[in-house]
Amino acid sequence: MFQIYYDHAARAKDDILSGLTVAFALVPEAVAFAFVAGVNPLVGLYGAFLMGLVTSLVGGRPGMISGATGSMAVVMVALVSQHGVEYLFATMVLTGLLQMMFGAARFGKYIRMVPYPVMLGFVNGLAIVIFLAQMEQFKSRAADGSLHWLSGSPLLIMLGLVALTMAIMYLLPKITRAIPAGLAAIITISLIVIFGGLDTKTVGDIADISGGFPAFHLPSVPFNLETLQIILPYAFILAGVGLIESLLTMSVVDEMTGTRGQGNRVSIGQGLANTVNGFFGGMGGCAMIGQTMINVTSGGLRNLSGIAAALFLLIFIMFASGLIAMVPVAALVGLMFMVVIGTFEWGSFNLLKKIPREDSFVGILVAVVTVFTNLATAVIIGVIASALVFAWKQARHIYVITEDRDDGSRVYRVHGPLFFASAHRFNELFDPDNDPDNVYIDCAMSRIADHSAIEAIDNLAERYKQAGKHLHLKHLSPECRQLLSTAADLVEVNIKEDPTYHIADDKLA
Repeated sequence: MFQIYYDHAARAKDDILSGLTVAFALVPEAVAFAFVAGVNPLVGLYGAFLMGLVTSLVGGRPGMISGATGSMAVVMVALVSQHGVEYLFATMVLTGLLQMMFGAARFGKYIRMVPYPVMLGFVNGLAIVIFLAQMEQFKSRAADGSLHWLSGSPLLIMLGLVALTMAIMYLLPKITRAIPAGLAAIITISLIVIFGGLDTKTVGDIADISGGFPAFHLPSVPFNLETLQIILPYAFILAGVGLIESLLTMSVVDEMTGTRGQGNRVSIGQGLANTVNGFFGGMGGCAMIGQTMINVTSGGLRNLSGIAAALFLLIFIMFASGLIAMVPVAALVGLMFMVVIGTFEWGSFNLLKKIPREDSFVGILVAVVTVFTNLATAVIIGVIASALVFAWKQARHIYVITEDRDDGSRVYRVHGPLFFASAHRFNELFDPDNDPDNVYIDCAMSRIADHSAIEAIDNLAERYKQAGKHLHLKHLSPECRQLLSTAADLVEVNIKEDPTYHIADDKLA
């Protein structure tokens, strides 16, 4: 019994300390994304707090951290600049409702349709995005408000502190895991800067994070059709971006921990959190792969870590903003650089020579599109590219074996799938002008997959008809026969041998 208690206490300690580490990393990220969206920093901090708390309490994947994210912030900026922050709050309410509907309809399972090359591109692309986001911290603001790169002593101090942070995070786990390496690095660097009197950028230089508990607030927008027309397009985009990033992050955690998350539950939890954000003045968000990596590698494998991170963030806002303001930005940059190193799939370079070139292309494409556009666009493009590559490969697999019978007739035995991509190749396999008067096409070894395949068979029948030849079609499914028009009377029905698969056709839906 005591051993069980000790194990639970040890795991709880890991979750709480990991949550504290994550909370430190959430502050500059939430503030930065609030600036991107064009809202007050507290709106970003409240969004991170509410997302982390609600998802961990209701439907978050254990170990996964949610908060304000850049992928959603870049969508919000146009809405906020044109209509104001109150429309953003209304949009987040609708975004959450759409995400909860997605989860309730059990659509979360379709994340399994995302090919592995797309997953690799997603992870690598986000690692690059996280890295590039840290570059802003190597800039300082001049008296006229312009930004310029650090140089001289400030740059050397910044680089030295970043390198020391990374060294602590790399070496400490080899000595002890009693305290998360990220937390130890933040505390150590903060003490060095404070007692060493080093002049370097701190969290307080970025923004004032002091505030109170988020209050309930109905979005101050007209409740009419015009408002719905404004917020609905943004809500659909935000819901899609948030779900894709959350479900893909869930898949990454699944792979890291050897466990399996529940996509529908995650979708409902993300949706409820975004709806709550809209009513409490937060900017909303989704799962954050960077903070999730920090959490998991620090030992935070349960929902308690997400709850702890959210509550620590609230404590920072309400009671400890002065202390958090003293934390050097360099420590947080070093922490995020270690996240980048851990997130990027370095083994993908070795895979370039071992996997098909098409898969390598898809992975690189998704990574590049993620960096230059947004995650949702990148994943959708990656899935479409993978589907087209697959279709092109399968289209080359259709062929016929020809057999000439003693009675002068010819039999074509079709092998391979017949669908939209292979329909053109299918028609090239036959020669109506030079074939004998009686031709048999046996489809027992072919899969009639879609309406394009039906049209291809009908067109072939028309060609033989115009050539004055007798065409016999064998072993077509009943569904296929029903959809044929020109070739309908040419089918030889054999109930014992005909296949019974179904065709994915709108007429049969």
